[in-house]
Amino acid sequence: MRIFGLTGGIASGKSTVARLLRELGAPIVDADLLAREVVAPGTEALAEIAETFGPEMLLANGELDRKALGAKVFADAAAREALGAITHPRIAKAGQDAMAAFAAQGEPIAIYEAALIVEKNLQSGMHGLIVVSVPEDVQLQRLVARDNIDMDDARARLASQLPLADKLAVADFVIDNSGSPADTKQQVQALWDTLRTADTAVADTNAAD
Repeated sequence: MRIFGLTGGIASGKSTVARLLRELGAPIVDADLLAREVVAPGTEALAEIAETFGPEMLLANGELDRKALGAKVFADAAAREALGAITHPRIAKAGQDAMAAFAAQGEPIAIYEAALIVEKNLQSGMHGLIVVSVPEDVQLQRLVARDNIDMDDARARLASQLPLADKLAVADFVIDNSGSPADTKQQVQALWDTLRTADTAVADTNAAD
């Protein structure tokens, strides 16, 4: 099975592109969803977060207070590193299990959607990298609206990630999400056609060998 990474800057529209790919039939492993699952109430990861960052990181119902944790880690690189040490190995294991399940089903292609693919150099072990691109001012406006935060918080969150230019530098495919929804949809359709065509070519070559 061929695995392609899907990433982008915060509020770039990565999830929108993933949804469009899913609608076209692409198997998607969503690292954001896995990240929620590994810190669900009762998990070892959630207990470690409460121990590391304080019980105030938990809501009254026992769930993670994502807003409180986000405010702490986005402004503190050491805190982000500590959180990553708790969650990233568990997310990676869950992602590997999900990919193995797709492979067992005979899927020829799967997409791994994650924010930190380039930061962790995961693309080096994949068959290609898709990067969703938007201008920085659009990212900031969308982030403020999406998370109901002020512009200073938005800039801090943007600064906590690798610059988009660095991700674009290692991209095999780029989706420009700065235009209309219809334009983005058209680009995603063309991308999926390209991935499937390439997969068919690989299959034909292997059969000839």
